[in-house]
Amino acid sequence: MTVAHSPEIHAQLLDRIPTVTGHDLQEWFDTLNKGPALKRCSERANWLADEHGLSHGYARAIVQEYDRRWRNRSNNVPSPRS
Repeated sequence: MTVAHSPEIHAQLLDRIPTVTGHDLQEWFDTLNKGPALKRCSERANWLADEHGLSHGYARAIVQEYDRRWRNRSNNVPSPRS
């Protein structure tokens, strides 16, 4: 999944996620880990949006951040499903 918005907008979306959704990023990362074994970023973002009532913008930001942290191996994000 390519970044559909600037790094600044991405950071603003991430900052608003706890307020808008009532859940912090780690909770959303846990939700992704417990969800279906979807490989494509767009599939995971669509699943989050459809199953949890998120806008696609927030869902996409969550998945992109999850993947970015996984690639960088930071913040103890558990491994994505294979």
